Amino acid sequence: MTSSKGDYLETEQKYDAGADFVLPKLAGLPGSRRATGPTRIYLSATYFDTEGFDLIRNKITLRRRVGGDDEGWHLKLPVSKDTRQEVRAPLDDTDSVPARLAAQVKDITAGQRLRPIALLDTERTVVTLAGPAGDALVEVADDRVTAIRFGRTDSEPMTWREIEVEVKSSDPGATDLLAAVGAALRKAGASPSASGSKLARVLGTS
Repeated sequence: MTSSKGDYLETEQKYDAGADFVLPKLAGLPGSRRATGPTRIYLSATYFDTEGFDLIRNKITLRRRVGGDDEGWHLKLPVSKDTRQEVRAPLDDTDSVPARLAAQVKDITAGQRLRPIALLDTERTVVTLAGPAGDALVEVADDRVTAIRFGRTDSEPMTWREIEVEVKSSDPGATDLLAAVGAALRKAGASPSASGSKLARVLGTS
């Protein structure tokens, strides 16, 4: 849910999946009337942090993403286990971190420069699950990711596949559907992600 300032409360769960994983049929899950998609999109995100990775150490991520219907700057702040507060800003002609987002983390960065630390390209296949009233409740994103970490001469590109399941509505039924989708993914062979975020995986942090 977005506010007039571009803030968004994000609740999602992530699952690791092998290259041969087959996304199960989700339309018949309890609380879901129909599934729309799949829709394929391409995303390219540059992540920023201090030299000492102070943001990710505090479970915060900052990225500039191109592609998709929410392209722009995204600052994600932890709220609870599966929920983060996302503060957004539009793209401009520069790669400079927007002042509004930098101000949100100034106590953590303590005047240090926020610099690019990784580039993640994602081929995303999206299925949206709608409730009885026809409104979108949950979005399932099947991501195939290629990532490069900057600043390390021995860094090789990383590739992996993960499934993100995100609540898209304040309807209480969306939370139940989130759990049902998770159960279906686990039954099909996916497992809860060992990393809190894509960037944490690249950096080798939890």
